[in-house]
Order: sequence, then structure tokens, then C-alpha cells
Amino acid sequence: MCGIVGYVGAAEAAPVLIEGLNRLEYRGYDSAGIAVIDRGQLKVRKVSGRVADLAEELPKRFKGSVGIGHTRWATHGEPTVANAHPHVDSTNRIAVVHNGIIENAEELRAKLTADGVEFTSQTDTETVAHLVAAAFVAGAEDLEQAVRYALRQVVGAYGIAVVDTAHPDRIVVARNGSPVLLGVGEKEMFVASDVAALVGYTRQVVYLDDGELATITPGGYRTFTLDARSTAKQVSEVDWDVVGAEIGDHAHFLIKEIGEQPRSIERTLRGRIDERFNTAHLGGLNLTVREAREFRRVKILGCGSACYAGDLGAQLIEDLARMPATAESASEFRYRNPVVEPDTLYVAVSQSGETVDTLAAVQELQRKGGRVIGIVNVVGSTIARQVDGGIYIHAGPEMSVAATKSFTSTVAAFALLAVHLGRMRDLAPTEGRRILDALAALPGQIEEILDAEKRTGLIAEVARGIAPHNSVLFIGRRRGWPVAREGAQKLKEVSYVHAEAYASAELKHGPLALVSPELPTVACVPADDLLDKNTSTLAEIRARRGPVVALAHRELSTDLADRTIVVPRSEPELDSILMSVPLQLLAYHAAVALERDVDRPRNLAKSVTVE
Repeated sequence: MCGIVGYVGAAEAAPVLIEGLNRLEYRGYDSAGIAVIDRGQLKVRKVSGRVADLAEELPKRFKGSVGIGHTRWATHGEPTVANAHPHVDSTNRIAVVHNGIIENAEELRAKLTADGVEFTSQTDTETVAHLVAAAFVAGAEDLEQAVRYALRQVVGAYGIAVVDTAHPDRIVVARNGSPVLLGVGEKEMFVASDVAALVGYTRQVVYLDDGELATITPGGYRTFTLDARSTAKQVSEVDWDVVGAEIGDHAHFLIKEIGEQPRSIERTLRGRIDERFNTAHLGGLNLTVREAREFRRVKILGCGSACYAGDLGAQLIEDLARMPATAESASEFRYRNPVVEPDTLYVAVSQSGETVDTLAAVQELQRKGGRVIGIVNVVGSTIARQVDGGIYIHAGPEMSVAATKSFTSTVAAFALLAVHLGRMRDLAPTEGRRILDALAALPGQIEEILDAEKRTGLIAEVARGIAPHNSVLFIGRRRGWPVAREGAQKLKEVSYVHAEAYASAELKHGPLALVSPELPTVACVPADDLLDKNTSTLAEIRARRGPVVALAHRELSTDLADRTIVVPRSEPELDSILMSVPLQLLAYHAAVALERDVDRPRNLAKSVTVE
């Protein structure tokens, strides 16, 4: 994995492929390559490095009006040119790009080797190219039939695109567990693993489901199954625009997207606040009032930042709807044998809507009869189509690998869900109004945080002080605990500085042994009913000469914190959203100070579609 682009039409394919791969850089990758067919010849260029390096490697006359491209995040084999995609067969007739993991690759490789095939890479993907070539030897009449023959032997997850010099007017694609979509143009067609690759070319897309294949030619497309049965697919309209996917005059996508949070939260809230009944209007849940009232508890599933947002969502639901609610890592949930109860509402959280662990959890829940709703950013994504209903957060394209606006918009969506469920139960109209008014005020308060940083540069200064340290401790209580976890993850992701998050009360149970002048602590200290306990924890750290940076609603004394980042005050239930923004800025500025690849951290991918 990580990104697939394909083109067939009248234009030169290479520029389209390069631009599409550029738009997929945010997903994370370590090598890149493209293949085009020119007058019956297959031409391939690959690099271990960036798409910009690939573009420089291309000859000026790299002609061909059909082609496929790929950015790879290494799974089988190191990030070398030999292991980069596309992969070709021994006769240089077939080229394949692939996202996912072929689980029986070693078995297939052994069989093909016994048949005389010589492999040139360590990847699982190369087996597909040789299997397609073998299909023609076995009598396949066209590329569709050859790809179907090959995939019937494959076990695992895949999103693939295949070209063949003997069929130079088409691309055959297939999906099983890894996203693939088609872009419909005017006498041209596109393929991609992510709609971001197609922004600027078309807004008309077709999403393939697991087990489906498609053949695209300049004149259109046909979708079918592995046993050659035709399927009927609807064309969807993409509502993202080119501007949202462009970096503009910003140094990095990450700082651009941090700055977009006032608008992204506005989009999450737009049309969903019911002024008359002081509740949230969430028709996309596909739940009647009677059905919603029958649920006794809520279980939230997500990975990484989505899981931390789920922790905050669980607290919001318990506080406002008075329903027991918990959050769990989807990657752990899928591997145990969970008790699925009919009176539990399950919520799957995923920015991309393609996270493989979360999708697997959804499918397991539905297999056992669970009711699952989703909170997702990407319209038309797999999880969005799989669940029984849900909430689109409408944060817009998030190009940096690190989640920022999708995180805060997800927590805002959970607040809407909590009010919605609460007003069906015992949440008073005045309490509903209190939360809705606070939600409406969030965009302006985030603007305050961003404007203050532009004026003072305080967070950037603090980040430069933290950056040289080997490790940083993040702490918080109750709602501050998931914020601390998310802050630690952000710092780890983009700066590569080791960071650990602990519930503040847990310090005395072990982590206090680490506190020293060499270990900075970042503490979430809201002015809530736990303020005294939080300041006592800071005093314990300062007594051991530990440096402290506090996020608080007022300036703390230097006896408690070396530096205080003052955050505007919301309602206690929503302070976590505002507290998370300075931590995003802290991570960003630390990464800049350390000259990291801010938008594309090493070893990480935006959408995790392999186990």
C-alpha cells in the first residue's frame, strides 16, 4: 500500500498520474512509480523516495495515454526501487499496482518459482503480475478474464489496478478490503484509492465494493464480480474542492489544517442545531426516537486519534445522556470474541472511513446483529457505506498524516450525538441549550487561540524548549486524560520525540519515578471541580524539579508551572476541544524546530488499510 492512481483517455497519462500521486502524498509512503503503455510497449519508472524525485526521473518524452501509478508504504520488503510499484511480469507485458497484503504470497511465490518464474522483488504484489501472465498462457481470452483467474488464487486484502500491452485501451481494477474508486470524465476515466487523487479532474465517482472488479476504457466503465456477473453501480458526486486539497501559502498542510478548525467545526454543526427543542437534528442516524430510547449503553470503536476522540465522546454521552458509554481500540476489539448486545448502540469512528481494523470490527458487529452507526469524514467511504447510519463530520480534506481538524470535528459531532440522545431522555431543555450555545461559540474561541499564538509566539517558544528533550510526559484528569493522550500522540507522530500520557492520579502509582529536570510535563489543568487536585499534582512534580507546561484557563503561579498556555473557557464538557488545539500547535512547532517531514512522518500512513 499506500496510493493508487490510473488514467485512460486521450491525454498523456504521466502528468495526470504524477499529479494524482502528489495529491496522495499525505497518506504517507516511501517509494513511488508509474507505468504507461506507448505503442504497445510498457514503460516503467520507479524511485525510492518522493514523487518529486519520480517526476525528475521521467524522460521528457514519456508518452502513453493509459497508465497506472503508486506510492508505496513498505510492508513486504524494504523501500527500494526493486520493491516499488508497479510490478511487471517476466515478459514486460503486464503491470500491476496494489494496496493491501496478499496473505498466501509465499505459497504463490513457491508455486510460480517451481513453474520457472524468476522474481525481481521481495513483495507480495509481484505474484499478481505473474499470475495474470500465467492466466494468458492458460488460455485467458482478455484482461478481465486473466485478472479474475489470478485473483481467484489470492487470499488477502487488495485494491489493484492492472494494465496489459495487448489491451492498451483499458485498465482492470479490483477491490477486496482496500479501497478503489473510479472517476468518470468526458471520454476519459480515472482510477484511485482515494478521492483526493481525482480532485481537479472530476467530481463524478463510482465506489467499488469488496469482491467487485471494473474495466475502464475512455468510453466508460463496467463493473462485475469474480464469477463475471455484472453489477450495477451508482455514480456519486464529490463535494470536496481543489482549494481544500491545496497547501496555498502555508509552510505545511498541518499548520493550514490547524488553522481551518473554526470553519471545519462550523461545517460539522451546520444544519444540525434544533433551536426549537434545544437538541441536535441528526437524521443520518436512521434511528427513530423509539429505537434510540431502547439502547441502554453505547460502545465506541476507533484507532489512534479516533479512539481518543471516542474517549471524549463516551464521557459526553455519559454526562449528557446518562447512558453508560465506553471507548475501545477497534484493533483490539476485532480480535476478541465480544459480547454483542441488542440494547447497545455501537459507534465506529474513522476519519478516512477506510481504517481496516475499524471496518473489520463493524463487520463483526453486524454479523452478530449489532446496530452500528459511524462518525466519518470521507463521504462515500467504505465504513460510511457499511454502517446502518451515522454522522459525516464534513471537516473537508485532511492532507497531513496527523489528524487535527478531523479530531476536533469528531468530538463536536459526539457532543451533538450526546445532546440528541440526552434530550430523548432526561436532559433538560436548558441544559441542551447550554451545550449548543457552547458548541456555537467554539469557532470564535479557536480563532482566539490561533490569533494569540500569531501575536505572542508563546507555543512555538515552548515547543522549541521541549524539542531537545528525549521524552515528554503528558497528564490530565477525566476529560483532560484523552486530551493528554492525543497531545502525546501528536508530538510522537510529527516530531519523533518520545511522549507518554498518564492519567494524573496514576503518577503516584509508578510514573512519578521518571520525573526529573530532564523530563518536561505538559499538563491539562482546566478550571473545573478537579482544579485543586490537578494543582496538587503539579506541586508534586515541581517538588522533584520537573519542568511543567500547563494548559489552563488562567495564568498559574511559577510555583506550579514554568509556562502557562492560557486557553479560553468553554462549558466543562467541551473544554477538551479547546485544550487540544494548543497541543496540536506544540507538536507542529516542535517538529519544525527539529526539521522533521511534518506532513508525512516516517513509517506512518494517513489511512491504515493493512493490519
